[in-house]
Amino acid sequence: MARRKRDAEAVVEEVDGGLAELLPDPDRPRAWTLLVDGAPQSHVDLDDPAYLDFAYQRRLGHVVDLIAPAGKPVRAVHLGGGAFTLARYVAATRPRSTQQVVERDAALVQLVRRELPLDPQARVRVRSVDAREGLARIPDGWADLVIADVFSAARTPAHLTSAEFLTDVRRVLAPGGHYAANLADGPPLAHLRRQIATAAGLFAELALAADPAVLRGKRFGNAVLLASDRPLPVAELTRRIAGDPHPGRVEHGGAVVAFAGGAVAVTDATASASPAPPPGVFR
Repeated sequence: MARRKRDAEAVVEEVDGGLAELLPDPDRPRAWTLLVDGAPQSHVDLDDPAYLDFAYQRRLGHVVDLIAPAGKPVRAVHLGGGAFTLARYVAATRPRSTQQVVERDAALVQLVRRELPLDPQARVRVRSVDAREGLARIPDGWADLVIADVFSAARTPAHLTSAEFLTDVRRVLAPGGHYAANLADGPPLAHLRRQIATAAGLFAELALAADPAVLRGKRFGNAVLLASDRPLPVAELTRRIAGDPHPGRVEHGGAVVAFAGGAVAVTDATASASPAPPPGVFR
């Protein structure tokens, strides 16, 4: 049976994926951080949905800003919902955008909808199904942007790491559309290198953004992989990410392929989940 506790400090509830906690941000009156089994999933400011607190979400926000002229509506697919942070960002910065969120954890969706309601004017549809199942339901060429940010027990499921998965992403993307993925890895970065090799087999243009220490294999962390069949806005993306509160580095083109270091592309037959975070990484 679901357990739910509400007090002045937090909302705590059992969801399909574990124990969800909504923790109030002490510095922002109507902002909350979502954790599932202790792993940070999302940060949402209900008063300012264009505010992105997590470094990797800011990098994805820069991607959203740069894939089309400012303010132009887009069609976006979000694989992995969390607290709908990026969907809220798109709705706030690109009004009249049409979005689909695929979040398998139906109990989590109910919790977020109840405690952190979406703007009723936002054109956001949420489906509580597996990410690949939800992706398969989207028409060919529908999306300008597909964002993959799916974690179960702090790991990306194996079936969302393969060339077959990315082939369906490509099917869903409109010509010139963009794919962006939040990838988590640590030394020796084998998972990240394989994901780059897999994307390189399907997209002509690649860029990678992360904390320099993560790219050097010094610590576990997040990296954002951006892919498209058209030239990427690398110069402006690099400038913005370098100016973030936690600056990151951007690699592009041949440098990304070289970073993969001869890694072999992943298929459904060889796929494995991303590595588990080391103990204490979220403290």
